[in-house]
Amino acid sequence: MTTPEELESRHTLVTATSRYNDLRMREALAAMDPEGSPGLTRDEALEMLALSEVVIRKAGYGRQPMIRTARGAGASWAQIGAAVGSSKQAAWEAHQRWLDSQA
Repeated sequence: MTTPEELESRHTLVTATSRYNDLRMREALAAMDPEGSPGLTRDEALEMLALSEVVIRKAGYGRQPMIRTARGAGASWAQIGAAVGSSKQAAWEAHQRWLDSQA
């Protein structure tokens, strides 16, 4: 069975996203033309699900360092909150929790 842990060691964010997109496109094409394009196998559907978790994890790993970079470049917490889709308070608190976990 394919797990996120197995795939995470084999893929970068770019390769995981590319493979996910390939599988998603095949799934979409099969849904539009059931007689033309074969759908995903069970193993491919599970791989796509695991890849979605890998993409989420890998994208998340870079979030807090990018917040630090934005702060260093002069961005306000309100601007950072807007960029990550949260309030300035929520962005600041999440960053503080991350900093605390690094200590």
